[in-house]
Amino acid sequence: MSKQTIELKNLCFSYPDKTEALRGISFRIGYGESVAIVGGNGAGKSTLLQHLNGYLMPSNGSVLVGDQPITRETIAAVRRSVGVVFQDPDDQLFMPTVFDDVAFGPLNARLPPEEVERRVTAALERVGMLHLRERPPYKLSAGEKRAVAIAAVLATEPDILVMDEPSSNLDPRGRRRLMNLLSGFEQTRIIATHDLEMVVEICQRVIVMDHGTVVAEGRPADVFMDEAKMLRHGLECPHILRHRHPH
Repeated sequence: MSKQTIELKNLCFSYPDKTEALRGISFRIGYGESVAIVGGNGAGKSTLLQHLNGYLMPSNGSVLVGDQPITRETIAAVRRSVGVVFQDPDDQLFMPTVFDDVAFGPLNARLPPEEVERRVTAALERVGMLHLRERPPYKLSAGEKRAVAIAAVLATEPDILVMDEPSSNLDPRGRRRLMNLLSGFEQTRIIATHDLEMVVEICQRVIVMDHGTVVAEGRPADVFMDEAKMLRHGLECPHILRHRHPH
């Protein structure tokens, strides 16, 4: 891996109807960091994520992966470094078997069969789903689908994992398993989520958005304990911090 950073410089974006979704977003995320993007509905989180590997292109400003700005000419290279896990795994899993879904990226990269097999096996082992390799995805539980969707991205061996609401629709056991999994990754993790307790447990840094701007940034405990600011931007201090022992 090239251990790339990702940096946004004055990122602005407006939709065709002139709606301003992002207004001068700037931050840098170093390799290996686990960073959460939080905010209320309409804050701009999903729009921001779609800029991180070129699904959307800035109206103004730039997104750099390593020292390379994302442009029409660099998208292919960027997408080899930045893997995206969608909010709904059903949008990502569409092949007859789990193996086929996880193999899709490596096959699309025209890798030899033995390398495809190695990557699929390693990715499914990493998420604990190797025993399901021949199972049709539609027969999986929500937690299993989420893990397989992550494996499908891991098989492309990205530097940066971008995840949109990864804990949504998971039961407590599935959520805990996901958190343990994400905590063990060496890749950079950028996670858009409403699950603030998960942020406290697995993220080193949080970026709070509201109406397309960054309104706070820092360690999750420090940011979330500023209750007045949290309430101003439609958020609340998570339960895990309200009841944490002061020592």
